[in-house]
Amino acid sequence: MSDPITLYQFELCPFCHKVKAGLEVKGLDYVKVEVNPMKKKELPAGLPEDAPRKVPVLKFADGEIVFDSTDILHALEAKFPAQPFTPDDAARKARSDEVEAWVDDTFAQALPTVIYGTWGEAIKAAQVTARTSNFGFVQNMSVRAGGSLIMHQISKRILKRNGRGPKEGRAWVHAEVDRFEGWLGEDTFIGGDRPSLGDVAMHGALTCVKDFPVFEELMTRPGLKAWYDRVQAQRAA
Repeated sequence: MSDPITLYQFELCPFCHKVKAGLEVKGLDYVKVEVNPMKKKELPAGLPEDAPRKVPVLKFADGEIVFDSTDILHALEAKFPAQPFTPDDAARKARSDEVEAWVDDTFAQALPTVIYGTWGEAIKAAQVTARTSNFGFVQNMSVRAGGSLIMHQISKRILKRNGRGPKEGRAWVHAEVDRFEGWLGEDTFIGGDRPSLGDVAMHGALTCVKDFPVFEELMTRPGLKAWYDRVQAQRAA
């Protein structure tokens, strides 16, 4: 029996959820290795010298290691062409690539402001991190006690860097979702009749915040929820 595909990930990383969405849309079995975000000792041996020490990292059954979420998804497309998420139509492919880049460059940058934006959210994020990461007892307690403070400060810095006030995270996220819904329009998926790279990226990013209040807020949008459920059905197929 060959080794499985292995995803080295961190639970609150939207880029890791993006890769998981791609794996599941293609119907691929994989195992997860939760990487301690502090020591990162779980990352696989054999990483290329130019690879940053961050997740996601994917190790294929043949031993090939790929890092960077976009490069991972392109590698999946090349190795497993069934259930493709590259549209045949050139215009749809261009739109899919545009959406995927926007998720990486903009939407994923806004998400920490609604994961760590309030003290309650930051405490929740610290609890999720402590529960899912490979911390020892002392580190686990340290994250639970002090992680919320660090995470809340991260959110404030992101908002300030983007010229936004300390309470503007939700408005920012909702405005970006407006943009996504404009791209989607009345289509089934960004890719047309099947999920594309853009659909996979956005679905992964939203799934990253599924344990937080903003997810329920966003799911009150009928069009977004219907699209989310359609992609989810493809992931579960």
